[in-house]
Amino acid sequence: MVAAQPRQLQLFSEEVSAPVHSYEPRAQHGTFQDSLRAPIHRWFTYPAGFSFKAVENFLREQNIAPGMVVYDPFAGTGTTNIVASQWGIRSYGVEAHPFVYFVAATKLFWNYEFPQLYQEIDRLVMHVEHQITQNTQPYEDIIAIFPELVGKCYLPEKLAHLYFCREAILQLPKGPFKNLAKLALTNLLRSVADVATGWPYIAPKKAKKNGSSVSSVNVPARLREQLLLMAGDIQIVKAQAQTVGEAEMIFGDARHVKEISSLSVHHCFTSPPYLNNYDYSDRTRLEMYFWGEAGSWGDITRKVRTRLIMSATTQINRSDYNEKSLLSQELSSVAPAIASDLQGKVQALAACRLNKGGKKSYDIMVAGYFNDMFQVLQETYRVLKPKGSFQLILGDSAPYGVYIPTHLYLGEMGKKIGFAEYTIEDLRSRGGKWPGNPQRHKVALKECILTLYKA
Repeated sequence: MVAAQPRQLQLFSEEVSAPVHSYEPRAQHGTFQDSLRAPIHRWFTYPAGFSFKAVENFLREQNIAPGMVVYDPFAGTGTTNIVASQWGIRSYGVEAHPFVYFVAATKLFWNYEFPQLYQEIDRLVMHVEHQITQNTQPYEDIIAIFPELVGKCYLPEKLAHLYFCREAILQLPKGPFKNLAKLALTNLLRSVADVATGWPYIAPKKAKKNGSSVSSVNVPARLREQLLLMAGDIQIVKAQAQTVGEAEMIFGDARHVKEISSLSVHHCFTSPPYLNNYDYSDRTRLEMYFWGEAGSWGDITRKVRTRLIMSATTQINRSDYNEKSLLSQELSSVAPAIASDLQGKVQALAACRLNKGGKKSYDIMVAGYFNDMFQVLQETYRVLKPKGSFQLILGDSAPYGVYIPTHLYLGEMGKKIGFAEYTIEDLRSRGGKWPGNPQRHKVALKECILTLYKA
């Protein structure tokens, strides 16, 4: 790759882009498609995730080897950390979403005694089957246990069987197998649903796209099948890895990472939330409702939304903000030219929203996103060793048609923080799924890789 040349902030516009290199085989690096078929990665379908192959390419390009340390400040379901462990490389991952953190931590525990693991699988499934045959509780009473949304997703008998699986797992002793079983059942929730449960949105009145009937699914048998697949995946990756790298998952905030020492990490790789109004907390609403970890939108907001960096208007209560000073004082002080350019976009969005039916608070969302990402860049710079790199898979944005060059803003912010230079590589175009939507803007968007280099 060729380093991007130093740029003047007046070049930030829709017509001008940074020098890039484009590699078509890497076009899917920002999607989860490759990971849907890969051992361990496939345990939880996460459309906000990225390809494990992107991590492998990063490790090769940066010559990362055992004895070095990798860090992912937005670990998600653990893609970066899983690959690092397979390569014998130590890693840290930070994740603020409590349920997604649970998924990642469970996917990263591989230290099982397999004869014992298979016995535990058999005992669990046999117990569930026994509970089902002995049940005299009316299905209506079981359905009433769950929030309404869950009850609408399954036929009564199937939800009852899922409930017996849930209760059997919750009664297991605290430990790795309990977590594995919980994730196995979680993996089934959308695939066995009787209505459309796409990612992330759930449509209880809409039939599944393929039209196939899933009403006769044997839930305990599917649970056994999923657990056996997961056990097999662990054996596969352990057999392929010469040594397994230690992975430490941190349930925390990438803006303030007290658990990682300064100058302790060789390289960082991540895909942060995109600035596209995607509600990451809504992504796991069905799962959290099913497990009793949330029961309302208020629970989701309190337990998840308040922990995440700003990237969706659903996180915003407009009365909480001073509309005259949305950008942080620190960002404005350290990078005044960037802040000035951003302020123009924020003001344009504030004006646009007044003429839109939804009046979405994109102005606050954009300002909040860059306030938060500025802090993430600072923290990542702090933990990086000299000569380290920070690579991010990113998407640009155009709320209400106002173009936001996320990659350029973050690259320039990085330089103001102390990074020596940055490069940008285009991956693929985005936003072409709704060409006939009259409410959709016509701005061409893309996905790219931003790499920041520390001197």
